[in-house]
Amino acid sequence: MTGALEGRVAVITGAGRGIGRAHALRFAAEGARVVVNDTGADADGGGGDDGAAQVVAAEVRAAGGEAVASTHDVAEWEGGQAVVELALDTWGRLDVLVNNAGILRDRALVNLEADDWDDVIRVHLRGHFVPTRWAAAHWRARHQAGEAVAANVVHTSSTSGLFGNPGQTNYGAAKAGVAAFSAICAEELARYGVRSNCLVPAARTRLTEGVPGLDAVVAAPAGVRFDPWDPAHAAPVAAYLATEACPFTGATFLVRGGNVALLEPWRVGVGIERDGSWEVDELAAELGTLVADDDRRRPSPT
Repeated sequence: MTGALEGRVAVITGAGRGIGRAHALRFAAEGARVVVNDTGADADGGGGDDGAAQVVAAEVRAAGGEAVASTHDVAEWEGGQAVVELALDTWGRLDVLVNNAGILRDRALVNLEADDWDDVIRVHLRGHFVPTRWAAAHWRARHQAGEAVAANVVHTSSTSGLFGNPGQTNYGAAKAGVAAFSAICAEELARYGVRSNCLVPAARTRLTEGVPGLDAVVAAPAGVRFDPWDPAHAAPVAAYLATEACPFTGATFLVRGGNVALLEPWRVGVGIERDGSWEVDELAAELGTLVADDDRRRPSPT
């Protein structure tokens, strides 16, 4: 039986553990050849095990797939270029980029240091931008050479960025930026045959296990046959978004267990209108009615 990604070459960042590892294993099972990229950093971005990527690549090969390991820092200009070139040097092509690398430095805003902000923004937002930029340049060159390109980028956002979560101003801002980045990539890269979509996985990883209040929610349930927080549940959705025939671009999907939902972008809700500007006291009176009129509810990741 032919896999859904048979013959396609994918770069997956942050693939040494958790969701990224699940992606790498599923992509390979579907026939993709995979660059397993991970610096091996700890959850906060420091230290770590630089052998994490090699371990997952070995798992893929042991299962009969094809994989090479990469420890490049994809938030670095040269690192993002190198991971794209590794795929090209190894297999002569690149069809899919999955941006998944990330870290956490959770603190209340009043306790957040500049480095905590800069490092999280760098790994998530710059770590999406740099490899996407190099992959897009490659696909544009192929398109301009007359080749029919059918490429896919899958970005990773979070409910913290789309709905907000206290203690995660840095992470949430980065993940909101990722969702916007994905939508604009879809608009810019369509002319070259590239689709860009965003995945919002609600899953148990070493990052979510450390989030106060969420750690108990995502704990592995005892004595149940289906664990909705298993990160492997996000992998089939990522694989579908990486298929050559995927019709979506510019979309964002929330995944938890067997639930897959299309998320709506910012929308214009109920409002007030007049021919002319408002006075402050008038706004105080009129805008207050919108609270009762607006039926929006904050979605819960659980």
